[in-house]
Amino acid sequence: MRGQRSNTGSPQARGRKLARIGKQFWEESGSVKKAAIELMNQHPDICSLQAHRYVCGLSQDQAAVRYNSVTGHQTSLGGTSVNAWETWARERGSAGSPPSFASLLILAAAYGGGPTGTAEESISPSDLVAEAYERLAVEDQLALKRFTTAKPASRAEHPLAPTGPPAEPRTRKIPAEVNNVGPDFGLAVPTVEYGNPVRLVYSLPNPEPGELLNLTWASFGYGIERLIHQIKNIGRRTDVDACFGINEAGLVMATFLASAQFGRCPIGYFKCSKSRDFIALDKASMNPELPESPTIVLCDFEVKHADVVGFISREIRSRYPGAEIYFAVFGAMTKGKLEVSDFDDLTGASIMRAANFKAVFVAATMSPPGIEPPLELR
Repeated sequence: MRGQRSNTGSPQARGRKLARIGKQFWEESGSVKKAAIELMNQHPDICSLQAHRYVCGLSQDQAAVRYNSVTGHQTSLGGTSVNAWETWARERGSAGSPPSFASLLILAAAYGGGPTGTAEESISPSDLVAEAYERLAVEDQLALKRFTTAKPASRAEHPLAPTGPPAEPRTRKIPAEVNNVGPDFGLAVPTVEYGNPVRLVYSLPNPEPGELLNLTWASFGYGIERLIHQIKNIGRRTDVDACFGINEAGLVMATFLASAQFGRCPIGYFKCSKSRDFIALDKASMNPELPESPTIVLCDFEVKHADVVGFISREIRSRYPGAEIYFAVFGAMTKGKLEVSDFDDLTGASIMRAANFKAVFVAATMSPPGIEPPLELR
């Protein structure tokens, strides 16, 4: 069984224990977001709102104090409101009450301060309600979608903090080693019922048309971070039994996702031998033992015209009857311009639709002839 569940002792004692663990994860990673993910992986019964609070080492009353501090003490929120929000996120039904979009903005700024309260980590309000997004009011869902896909030229790190000197403009933090990337844009893709269909995608312009675009390791990691962000913001918590990679580049993607997002779940591998007329599986492929009707994330480096993902998805369902398959692809080729507004503008759209994936995640769009992974992974 993945994760740990401990219900011994009082809720207060358990909360103090989880706060100690969360702060330790923060000290190891230096990131509230990464520490919260690890805490939820080890304790699946806590919600994202709780995990971020625990990582900051805060009780519900202390979280309320920091909330009021972010607003310049123009609010007088109490710990009971924090409790109501977390109860709502953790339990389906009428218990608790959902936070408003405005409250999520303030909480994101508050928890971005980390345990010390002085850090300046950017936390998306969508991350705080990742597993309960579909139960928010429609207006707040739309506001979160617009907030996630918007690309303002400037956005204050703490949007509701007291006024003062203008904040420095925020831009995407892209390492120098990353290949040139185009602007972010929203792309609606097939997704889970009541889930967020919008993926924040970027383009990969090719400065040498007609030649493969060789990616650096930094570019590879940047794309995987984008896929993780999309998975977290699908609108519900995604518990996965295994990550499978198609060929070596897909295997590397599956390894990163399994470790960073899915609590080091089992990893599978499909090694494909392609010719002009058919696709075959090499016997070096690996298929781990999984529970009945497993949930699987299938990873591929790129999608063009060939129906590799259709072939592999049929193979998965043959080996694991009843499997639900999510599909994560690094680069999807387009039929024309790179910044597309319609999923069907991707050359592999019909292939991905026919595969009947539970949801699709796309890091970047690309132009022909495609992209080449680091070290020419195949």
